[in-house]
Amino acid sequence: MPSADPAAIEAIVGGYHGAPFDILGQHPITVDETPAVAIRTFQPLAEAVRVLCDGQSYPMERLHPQGFYELVLSRSDEQFAYQLALSLPDGAEQIIEDPYRFPPVLTEYDLYLFGEGNHFELYRKLGAHLSVHGGVAGVTLAVWAPSAERVSVVGNFNQWNGRSHPMRPRGSSGLWELFIPGLGSGELYKYEVKGQGGFLAVKSDPYGFAMELRPGTASIVWDLARYAWNDAEWVVNRAQRQALDQPMAIYEVHLGSWQRVTAEGNRWLTYRELADQLVPYAREMGYTHLELLPITEHPFDGSWGYQTIGYFAPTSRFGTPDDFRYLIDQAHQAGLGVLLDWVPAHFVRDATGLALFDGTHLYEHADPRRGEHKDWGTLIFNYGRNEVAAFLLTNALFWLDEYHLDGMRVDAVASMLYLDYSRQPGEWAPNEFGGRENLEAVRFLKRFNELVHLKFPGVLTVAEESTSWPMVSRPSYLGGLGFDLKWNMGWMHDSLEYISKDPVYRRYHHGTLTFSLIYAFSENFVLPFSHDEVVHLKKSLLAKMPGDYWRQFANQRALLAYMYAHPGKKLLFMGMELGQWTEWNFERGLDWMVLDHEPHRKLQHFVRDLNHLYLAERALHSVDFSWEGFQWIDLHDVDQNSISFLRRAKADAPDEAEFIVFVANFTPAPREGYRVGVPKAGFYRELLNSDAEAYGGSNMGNRGGLPADEIPWQGQPYSVLLTLPPLGALYLKPE
Repeated sequence: MPSADPAAIEAIVGGYHGAPFDILGQHPITVDETPAVAIRTFQPLAEAVRVLCDGQSYPMERLHPQGFYELVLSRSDEQFAYQLALSLPDGAEQIIEDPYRFPPVLTEYDLYLFGEGNHFELYRKLGAHLSVHGGVAGVTLAVWAPSAERVSVVGNFNQWNGRSHPMRPRGSSGLWELFIPGLGSGELYKYEVKGQGGFLAVKSDPYGFAMELRPGTASIVWDLARYAWNDAEWVVNRAQRQALDQPMAIYEVHLGSWQRVTAEGNRWLTYRELADQLVPYAREMGYTHLELLPITEHPFDGSWGYQTIGYFAPTSRFGTPDDFRYLIDQAHQAGLGVLLDWVPAHFVRDATGLALFDGTHLYEHADPRRGEHKDWGTLIFNYGRNEVAAFLLTNALFWLDEYHLDGMRVDAVASMLYLDYSRQPGEWAPNEFGGRENLEAVRFLKRFNELVHLKFPGVLTVAEESTSWPMVSRPSYLGGLGFDLKWNMGWMHDSLEYISKDPVYRRYHHGTLTFSLIYAFSENFVLPFSHDEVVHLKKSLLAKMPGDYWRQFANQRALLAYMYAHPGKKLLFMGMELGQWTEWNFERGLDWMVLDHEPHRKLQHFVRDLNHLYLAERALHSVDFSWEGFQWIDLHDVDQNSISFLRRAKADAPDEAEFIVFVANFTPAPREGYRVGVPKAGFYRELLNSDAEAYGGSNMGNRGGLPADEIPWQGQPYSVLLTLPPLGALYLKPE
């Protein structure tokens, strides 16, 4: 007579038993008042099963025709090692360890911290981990699904059969775990989740470290401990290199379209090819950082990575997790920091992802007024749920820890902060105080910044935030959100609006050009010309410029010169340095062929020299966030569409301060005899002239420099009499 409850056997065989360890594995029983042990297993593919232990072989009794087996041994020790020998239909025999004889892996402390929302190393516990448990090598898997009735691990190893490897529930925590002996790196797997009301779904691992190439969605067991880093020098010095008084010229890159191999079917470059080509290119061009559009795994190429399905997995489009590490490693060894676009604002609805993970609104809000982005067709995280906030926080820390990233640019922060973001009246619910602020998201963002700065000093956090929310880049202990930097979207839109006007009309829009200095020091700003400005019929940067062919190039050079002189860190999207005519297209590489034409080569040369000048001159970067580093000379020359200002480096005494004079003429008419006030006497060397012939200009200028006159002008004790080139900008420095 079987020792197991027949109803429990039916539940295991039917795939609806919610606590498989209660029946499978080893269980002490009493037979005729004598201690014994029952060993039970469910092996639907085996024709017979034997237990191997202590050098003996014991045949098991088949208790159910679909493959439920039991063996009763008369012994008093409740736990002992054994193996199962499976006789398969093809005549082969397979010897395996029984997953159901092993004790739990997650500790009570793990469960406590998880429920509290303060377990920030969950990536070391949840997901799939190569481990040795009870002296046996295998993979430990754990997942959160509190409303599930049963969760199973499925994969090639069990023919994707959800009845074969049901997981152990860990009390009220909502966590499920299972150690599967014998599995190794590279194994494909998912979770089969059975929920209430007949819900049944096969889900990718939310904490999976690698995933299949789309359209596949299986997670992949990966050993994150095997890569050997060679960037210790960079990491040790990172805080100094990324201090806010250091230069920051960011090259924003979409890895799938920076360059393609057209001769091989327009394929992507791999992470390792990008390390060998992108890294030296960015270094030569004078950039300090690469900023990568999201490389987390995503099902749809056209989302550019912003609609993520695998938050812990670098996309397999370009190689393995180790290959991605190699790219970062090589960047660091070349002196380049790497920032990652991170998307905690929303996630895809795909059935294999986080949406309705256990049949309930687990990661997302149940209320559609808070739970979905109608514009993007995506779902919004429930930041008020401890476990969800911990998922996102541990995800950010994971990338900084395991991939040595130097910063996180947080996407769509504005959509997180406001409950009425892109919603009409009646489509949103106010907060507990009747306001439009998403208080849970605010708390989450503050906690994110506090944790990052606590655990990874020197790492930067950057907010893509387009509203006037106050103190985005101020510490949370002062009431701010805690970011290091904020994208200056207002500057970007105003500058592009101004430069796109025909010069005839610019005099009527002069305030658009100068308005940014009213608020320039209210935040720690990054000045971005990003990917969003060269898609969706907005035209490429060069194509936005008015006028004929020559004037378009001159306008872009003048705009970039103004950008690099303006207070704030810098960001340029890939291709802008080439002068692409076409909009960015994620399905093909940049138009590198334009470099066959001299104006484009010279524009690239200009951007390279501009970057290197910015790196070399402290006055251009050491005081970006205070009036100490900036002074207008003349912002009122509306009729001649010209501006002039000083950039200063901080010094111990005012007369020791380094400074650079910037002057720009945004008309196609040259200005000879144009007097500009300067602070001191001496010879002013022309560091850079955007109209130089080497850059494709008309070569008008000041023959490399000129002396200051003892003529007070524009509130300055001295002045220089300049020739302003058409649609040109000058950088001058006293010697």
